[in-house]
Amino acid sequence: MELKITPLHNWISARIGTPRAAFDRQALERWQFSSLLRMVAYTRQKSPFYREHFAGLGPINSFPDFFRLPFTTAENLMENPHSFVCVSQEQVHRIVSLPTSGTTAKSKRVFFSQEDQALTIDFFRTGMSTLAGAGDRVLILLPGERPGSVGDLLFTALRELGCLPTKYGPVDDERSVLQVIRQEKVNILVGAPVHLYRVACFDHVTNFLSQGQIKAVLTSTDVLPVVVAERLKALWGCEIFDHYGMTETGLGGGVECSAHCGYHMREADLYIEVIDPLTGEVLPDGEEGEVVITTLTRNAMPLIRYRTGDLSHVIPGDCACGSFIKRIAPIKRRWRAGIQIGECTLFQNDLDEVMFQLNGVGDFEASVFVDEQGRDMMRLSLRIMGGKRERVQEEAREVVSRIPGMEELSCNGRLLIEVVDALNPVFAKRRIIDLRPNVQHPTQASR
Repeated sequence: MELKITPLHNWISARIGTPRAAFDRQALERWQFSSLLRMVAYTRQKSPFYREHFAGLGPINSFPDFFRLPFTTAENLMENPHSFVCVSQEQVHRIVSLPTSGTTAKSKRVFFSQEDQALTIDFFRTGMSTLAGAGDRVLILLPGERPGSVGDLLFTALRELGCLPTKYGPVDDERSVLQVIRQEKVNILVGAPVHLYRVACFDHVTNFLSQGQIKAVLTSTDVLPVVVAERLKALWGCEIFDHYGMTETGLGGGVECSAHCGYHMREADLYIEVIDPLTGEVLPDGEEGEVVITTLTRNAMPLIRYRTGDLSHVIPGDCACGSFIKRIAPIKRRWRAGIQIGECTLFQNDLDEVMFQLNGVGDFEASVFVDEQGRDMMRLSLRIMGGKRERVQEEAREVVSRIPGMEELSCNGRLLIEVVDALNPVFAKRRIIDLRPNVQHPTQASR
C-alpha cells in the first residue's frame, strides 16, 4: 500500500510561501535561516534576557555563526521568566506555570499571545489530519477546561477539521471514559500513553466496546513505550500515532506519519538541532544527543537554542512517505534523568518496557526511599487490571530483576512490590519518584 505523504509537508510549503514545485530542503533551510536572523534581532530588541545573553556577539552570516550563540536552559526560565517576554502584558493571552523536578521553590512560566496559540491550533489541525477527518468523533483525554489549554486548543483545531470532538480531561475512571466512548460513538482517542492503555485494559476485561470501534489513537504528553504501542494495537486493532511536543515548543512539536518512523517536526515554527550534551557541539544526522529548539514565529516568549533535555537523533534521509521534512527519532529518555540506586542507573522507560509486558499490569508507580537501616530501597506499586494478584507480583519481581543492576536489589530484599487500588491521579510526566533526602535532580524541560 502506498503511503500518504505527511500533511505537514504541504502545510509547511504554504506557511513559508514557497510553491510546491519549488519546495525542497534547500528552500526550507534558506527560509529558516532568514527566520533565525529575524528572531535573534527581535529578541535582542524586545527581551531583557536575550539583550544581555547576546551582548557582544558578532554578526550571524551562516548556520555555524548561529551555532556559536549561547544556549538557553530551563534554569534560565525559572530564574526570571518575565525577562523573556517580548510583548506588553495586554498582549499575553495565556501563562502556563510548570513545576520542575529540580526544585520545589520555583517553577517555569511560559507566556503565549493569541497569535502564538493560533499557530498551535493551525499545527494541531494539520497534524490531526494525519489520522482524522470530517465526521470522525474524537475524545480528548487531555487537560482542556481552561481556555488556551492543550485540550481546548485541540478541540478548536478538530472542529475546524470537521471532526466532532468531546473534551473529557485526563483519565480519572476507566469505566466513565468507556461510557463516553460508547455514548458519543467515539472512534479516535487522544491522550497520554499509559492513560489510554489503562482504558484499553479495562475494556479488554469488561468487553465494553464493540470490536473495531476505535480506529486510531494519538498518544501525547509523555514517552510512548514500545510495548504499550504494541499492546494498544493488539487490544483495539487500531493504528497508533505518537506526538512529540512540550509547553516550550508551543505545545505542538512533531507527529508521526503513516510510515511510523519518527516525528515530522513543525519546521515552519521550530528550528531543530541535536547537540552533544557535554560539549554543546552540533551533531550530524543519525547521532544521538540532546534536542535543542529555536522558535521561529512566536512573539510573546521566543526561545533561542533552548535545551530540552530530551535525547534523540535526526533520522537521515527522506521519509518513506515521500517527505523531506526533518524527523527525529522517538524520545525514550532525558539527559541526566536516571535515578542512581546501588550500582544501577535506572530510567522510567527501563521499567515501562518490562512491566507493561505483564498481563494484568494496567499501570504502576516506582519510588525510591531510604529504610530504617539507611539502605536505598525501591517500591513498585502495581495497579492490577485482570490476572491474579500473587502471580502478577511474582512475575513483576522476575522481569525487574532482569534489568542490569536490579538483580542485586531484588535478592537483598530491597525491592518491594505491592498492589494498590489507585495511583496518584495527577496528570504529569511519569517518572521514578525519589524520596531520599538531600538528593538533587537536574531541572528538565516539560514535555
